[in-house]
Amino acid sequence: MKTRLYLLGVMLLLLPVMAFSQSRVITGKVTAAGDGLPIPGVNVVCKGAKTGTNTGADGTYSITVPNNKTILVFSFIGFVTKEVPMGVSHVLDVVLEEDTKALNEVVVVGYGTERKRDARSRKEAMQAIPTRTQGIQVAPSAGYLQYDYAAAPEPNTEEYGTFQENIFRGALQEPLSTFSIDVDAASYSNVRRFIQNGQPVPKDAVRIEEMINYFDYDYAQPTGDDPFSIYTEVSAAPWNEQHKLVHIGLQGKKIPVDNLPASNLVFLIDVSGSMSDPNKLPLLKSSFKLLVEQLRKQDRVAIVVYAGAAGLVLPSTPGNEKQKIINALDNLQAGGSTAGGAGIQLAYAIARENFQEGGNNRVILATDGDFNVGASSDKDMEHLIEQKRGDGIFLTVLGYGMGNYKDSKMEILADKGNGNYAYIDNMLEAQKTLVNEFGGTLFTIAKDVKLQIEFNPTKVQAYRLIGYENRLLQAEDFNNDKKDAGELGSGHTVTALYEIIPAGVKSDFYDIDKLKYQKPSNTIVAGHSNELMTVKFRYKKPDGNTSKLLQQVLVDKNVALERTSDDFRWSAAVAAFGMLLRESQYVKAFGFKDVLELAQGARGKDVEGYRGEFIGLIRNQNLMTRR
Repeated sequence: MKTRLYLLGVMLLLLPVMAFSQSRVITGKVTAAGDGLPIPGVNVVCKGAKTGTNTGADGTYSITVPNNKTILVFSFIGFVTKEVPMGVSHVLDVVLEEDTKALNEVVVVGYGTERKRDARSRKEAMQAIPTRTQGIQVAPSAGYLQYDYAAAPEPNTEEYGTFQENIFRGALQEPLSTFSIDVDAASYSNVRRFIQNGQPVPKDAVRIEEMINYFDYDYAQPTGDDPFSIYTEVSAAPWNEQHKLVHIGLQGKKIPVDNLPASNLVFLIDVSGSMSDPNKLPLLKSSFKLLVEQLRKQDRVAIVVYAGAAGLVLPSTPGNEKQKIINALDNLQAGGSTAGGAGIQLAYAIARENFQEGGNNRVILATDGDFNVGASSDKDMEHLIEQKRGDGIFLTVLGYGMGNYKDSKMEILADKGNGNYAYIDNMLEAQKTLVNEFGGTLFTIAKDVKLQIEFNPTKVQAYRLIGYENRLLQAEDFNNDKKDAGELGSGHTVTALYEIIPAGVKSDFYDIDKLKYQKPSNTIVAGHSNELMTVKFRYKKPDGNTSKLLQQVLVDKNVALERTSDDFRWSAAVAAFGMLLRESQYVKAFGFKDVLELAQGARGKDVEGYRGEFIGLIRNQNLMTRR
């Protein structure tokens, strides 16, 4: 009897704990009241709790809450914070109203934000405006981030390479424009991170070509023997009706995953002390697991890590032994200094030992770029990678973290290593890069891809390439097969824009005297032609050393902007947004409201919600800058 009474007493004591321990998962979508579009990056927390989640690119969220009376708090800079009591439903959609008054109270402090009334206490301000600089943890639900608001931000030491915006060039004096393609998309996701955190975007973090190429475009698949199709379109420049805008698109042939060659991959993972933050190594491990799930039996993976020294933690392993690979990832811990050069040397050696003839041989480097032991300067790293790329081993660079992020090093490594570069700030971005774009990220279909445009001076007075400042080449580099250029992956698209001042148009941005000692006698033939330009590009097969030339002519047309394709107007909107962030002289009176209108009318097919997310970024930036 005493035993029964004792057990009954214990059960009564445990009832409150059991009741509280019960939980349920709430999902939903957060949209803006003004236009009904999803809002990415909204903080969703249980009132009074220290953990929460944030909405993804399509405005959706998933959060585990206690199965009792709970209030969910939805907050995002520029919108009125909303508290919503939980009901019995497991689905909760929320509409947020814009809050222009609260936005006016936000002041910029370095790379962070504070409210004027809280300026005396930075810690209090950061708690009032949570950002991803505060202890992020990867949530159990893939694609969402959990936040711990107790952590304080650290000093910002991020590094970006500086460059000057391309200017207008005379078509008569310089008829050729030559550059290497760029399929990197790191700049867009990094810029997104700053905007969603309510922080000013560093000017040099904005590489417009990477922002444009973050998005897919509806170009036709190639039908011939060449792995490309070319797309061209011309209309008025949205930000200057006296100028024209030329849109050039390349579409890489998409190879079904089952038909892709076998992969020999080496995961080169930074486990130094700087990677200890929850939004670095823990996020890295979770995102690499997504990649492991895509591997096949014929694929192989080795794992090399580096901190104070470099080491092999997993020998080359078949892709179908997924649990073995995942266990090796789970055992990684951060600590020590950063011997990046030694890690790269070892990773390439392992890749060379397991080289797959006719296969995809690639090192995948995951780091914050904060090298500080051994070869660490940009020039050192550039020289090291240039030595290794001759072995037929490609490089993919995945960047993680913030605060000490070294974007300049990451870009150089990818550029010189015959590879690509992405910035992973959450699991949704990892899903995009390593799952949705699996073939394009890891499988190269053409290397050393260069474009050269020849302008007809009777039609074009001056031109400027929008973006690609770090990819410009000399005219003679186009036919030089020893000159390195960009790589294109399976299914990848590449888009480039030129702003053109038509012949005879007076422009504030280009005014030179007529030539005294030479005459354009060679333009007689061009004068009878309606050709605006000739687009030429060269590429090599992934294992080849000799390039092949393709070319296409663009005829001058007067097509109204509203009659252009969604892709034309979308790429123009992204370019204009980037120019505004860089404070370009060429956008003049064109503001974020104009960009927003242009993008909203060109959203088109948006299966994954990436374009909708971008529209949200424009709206947020417009609220913050009032331009």
